[in-house]
Amino acid sequence: MPIRYEVIIYWSREDQAYIAQAPELAGCMADGQTYQEAISNVETVIKEWIDTARELKRPVPEPRGKLMYA
Repeated sequence: MPIRYEVIIYWSREDQAYIAQAPELAGCMADGQTYQEAISNVETVIKEWIDTARELKRPVPEPRGKLMYA
């Protein structure tokens, strides 16, 4: 069963890119030149965030939101 987290996506004028962040996972964010690229990149970063937390034996928060992205 996939772990699901809320993802917030917005356009950053400063970065000239879409920013996708998973607010439940501290510091977990990615960017992309397109909306789809930002989603794809944040999927990778979420997986890496969780893998790293598990390797370091740190807690992984349970997803809380109704609008979720795996």
